[in-house]
Amino acid sequence: MAESIELNDILLCAHELDASDIHLVADMPPMVRCRTVIQALPLEPVNADGMRRILAEIVTKHQFETFERELDLDFSYEVKGLRRYRVNAHLQRGKVALAMRAIRTGVPALAKLNLPEVITRLTYLPRGLVLVTGDTGSGKSTTLAAMIQAMNERYKKHIITLEDPVEYTFESERCLIEQRELGTDMPTFASGLKHALRQDPDIILVGEMRDLETAALAITAAETGHLVLSTLHTVNAAQTVERIVDMYPTGQQNQIRTMLANTLQAVLSQTLFRRADGKGMVPAVEVLLCTPAVRNIIREARTFEIANVIQTSRALGMRSLDTAIAELYLNGLITKDDAVAQAAAPEKLERMLAA
Repeated sequence: MAESIELNDILLCAHELDASDIHLVADMPPMVRCRTVIQALPLEPVNADGMRRILAEIVTKHQFETFERELDLDFSYEVKGLRRYRVNAHLQRGKVALAMRAIRTGVPALAKLNLPEVITRLTYLPRGLVLVTGDTGSGKSTTLAAMIQAMNERYKKHIITLEDPVEYTFESERCLIEQRELGTDMPTFASGLKHALRQDPDIILVGEMRDLETAALAITAAETGHLVLSTLHTVNAAQTVERIVDMYPTGQQNQIRTMLANTLQAVLSQTLFRRADGKGMVPAVEVLLCTPAVRNIIREARTFEIANVIQTSRALGMRSLDTAIAELYLNGLITKDDAVAQAAAPEKLERMLAA
């Protein structure tokens, strides 16, 4: 059992495996996630004192005091020349544990992410609300960062990002970009968004619409002429609309449906797959674009019809999750087993792929 093992040694080993996540639990070997699969690193377990020492070395005194008070802490950590990491510190059976998500330092180009072409078109929107949804680890942050970078290279505008924590770091090119981190630069997303509206922004990125106040401010910002990008942990477009509406008290839901119908521009719902050749990951993306028909559906609480509209509007750039999955399989990018396992309608997709 080791106490003196260095965190950077663990991270270097994980980097060589191209791991997306690192899990450090006291008295267990360091574990990593490589292309969705958890595996142990060939290193000694770190004991409880070693885990506490590692945490104390990578946070500020104030952050450590916050951890001791709240027993959970989210922050970012960077190893120069290697990567930045999004970190959650927590207790596991009374001992410090760390979950670390590797963040690639360079912002990827949209064209290199195997995303639908329509997403590039969304970066030309002058105003409105664009939501990128999906499970944790589905690539939402990467998609949004690539969209911000595309606008950074094209426009002369003011972009403000509100993040928990800051993941990709941007260099202001044609745009002025300010990045604010939860807990360091602002107490809550809602507070950061409220004050951002007084800072002359053109484009606002909200890391996550977690609560009613944040959602209401994001929609108001979109209504008042800003382009707002944000995320939700939902699996499809219809669920995304309902999640936002359900944040509001019953008496206000008709009003918010109208506001959402007027401001929402698109919902992108992502799922990540292991590539069949073992060389990384590839996203399948459901795309909902807010046409007049979709706006009426939202306004009239007929969200159950959204799936049908997506299916019949492929010419406009919309596509369902299962259509996106089928395209990946037919292009040889993913295996049939993985395609069927993550489909919205597995039996229907299996019949489609067998045809």
